[in-house]
Amino acid sequence: MDSERQPVRVVIVDDEELVRMALRLVIDGEPDLTVVAEAADGNAAITVVDEQQPDVVLMDVRMPGRDGLSATRELLTRAVPPRVLMLTTFDSDDLVLGALRAGALGFVLKDTRPAQILDAVRTVADGEPALSPAAAARVIAAATGPQSAHVRETSREAARKRLSTLTERERDTARAIADGLGNPEIAQRLHISIATVKAHTGSLFAKLAVDNRVQIALLVRDAEQ
Repeated sequence: MDSERQPVRVVIVDDEELVRMALRLVIDGEPDLTVVAEAADGNAAITVVDEQQPDVVLMDVRMPGRDGLSATRELLTRAVPPRVLMLTTFDSDDLVLGALRAGALGFVLKDTRPAQILDAVRTVADGEPALSPAAAARVIAAATGPQSAHVRETSREAARKRLSTLTERERDTARAIADGLGNPEIAQRLHISIATVKAHTGSLFAKLAVDNRVQIALLVRDAEQ
């Protein structure tokens, strides 16, 4: 880490005090990370995030009252939204996809090793997606698994309609993002500069009304199912 770079500011949201305490101890033990606040439910999360303006929110999915998915959707309407990393003991397909479609940049299970959770926090702080291996497997399975013909057709047509607004180069960029490529790899595949990749990605965010690359990837998968 650059010695002049400020620590990544983190808010922990979980209804279990012991979980919050454990996460705080792990995160505050790192020189490049710092916990600036905690919250026990979705409503409290919105309040403290608006007050603290953190870089990353470590958000539990299921909590009494307002859940993590609802709180995430609300937070991502802010002019400068935080990066959200979902954290839960549950790993159902609906929860993983729901979190990512809500705009979360990552999803890790609570039994993930502390070092991997720290890596995930750093990754989403840099604006990149982070999925634990178990969560990634769930996403792939859900994206390719069986659905009713009606559900698949409806989601496919909706996705294709949104992607139809893109230029050919923007569609190529979206396809590369769905393949999990980073900007340097996309630039190499499409024989364009990294600056041009960033410009195309910015256009994708605007035209598709998405907040991050994970949502672009899910939209491409929906269109191709």
